[in-house]
Amino acid sequence: MTTPEPRLTSLAHGGGCGCKLAPAVLRDILKGMPQAAPFANLMVGTETSDDAAVWRLNDQQALVATTDFFMPVVDDPFHFGQIAATNALSDVYAMGGTPIFALAIVGMPVNVLSTETIGRILQGGASVCAAAGIPVAGGHSIDSVEPIYGLVALGLVHPDHVLTNRGARPGDVLLLTKGLGVGVLSAAFKQDRLSKEGYRTLKETTTRLNSFGAKLAGRPGVHAVTDVTGFGLLGHALEMARGADATVEITADPPILAGVRDLLRDGVRTGASARNWTSYGAEVDLPAGLEDWRRDLLTDPQTSGGLLIAVAEAEVRDLEVFARINGSGFDVVGRVVEGPPRVRVAT
Repeated sequence: MTTPEPRLTSLAHGGGCGCKLAPAVLRDILKGMPQAAPFANLMVGTETSDDAAVWRLNDQQALVATTDFFMPVVDDPFHFGQIAATNALSDVYAMGGTPIFALAIVGMPVNVLSTETIGRILQGGASVCAAAGIPVAGGHSIDSVEPIYGLVALGLVHPDHVLTNRGARPGDVLLLTKGLGVGVLSAAFKQDRLSKEGYRTLKETTTRLNSFGAKLAGRPGVHAVTDVTGFGLLGHALEMARGADATVEITADPPILAGVRDLLRDGVRTGASARNWTSYGAEVDLPAGLEDWRRDLLTDPQTSGGLLIAVAEAEVRDLEVFARINGSGFDVVGRVVEGPPRVRVAT
């Protein structure tokens, strides 16, 4: 008899963007990195914790380069590949770039998983790249203890239209293109507490491309963009606040994915949510009496989360129409105000 394969999630100590190093740990590691100032064509490097690197090729083109990979957040191998690829391409879109091709990053326990299962993971990733209009042109694979999959994603953007996380200005309104709660849904899945409807929600939001970001490049009034992933909404808002040298106000009642509120109230959490708060909670002001579940939602790690957009208030209405025409949408989740580089949660 053939021994059945284990659940993908059972082979990993974490999953999705919840695998990311805590923000404080990452800052401590990167503080010894040499500055990239001698490279004149490097428009965006590691200095501002942005979503991707950007290299000026010529007066009309800049190369956007990023890599993202993680361990399984679901058990279906095809879905895992789709989610990981969607998440990796998001970093290109967040910089205003249009993807041109990708390379696969594959680490698999080949003595545990069948070649068919591993192949389905790669097929899932390739299907997302095909939907984005690009090929998976190569990659690299290793035999690893835990299953790992992701992409190196490359794209192009006009050098004058690069979107970064550091251009927000006081007076800007903050918009978010996806609801929060992916980490909660994935935690419930690992605990066998996620309903079929909850799984559909998890899959739908994590496999929806953030291609709207490419259409924001050069758009009037759009001052800063980042995608909300492993550090949660508060963590990525804090990066935006640091880049703007201003205070970011975030609502205590952001858009939330279906079913997440009840799971939070039932105590479902990820370990990464607590690590996130430990890393940056000293730079966040919470209102008195805020329920713990609301704070944990704001720090919840988002795998393939939405775009956080800072836009001039006068342009919000036109941008809403533009988003709808392009098959996207958003919710207002805060604003940028004068003040120190902190995040303030407002009721």
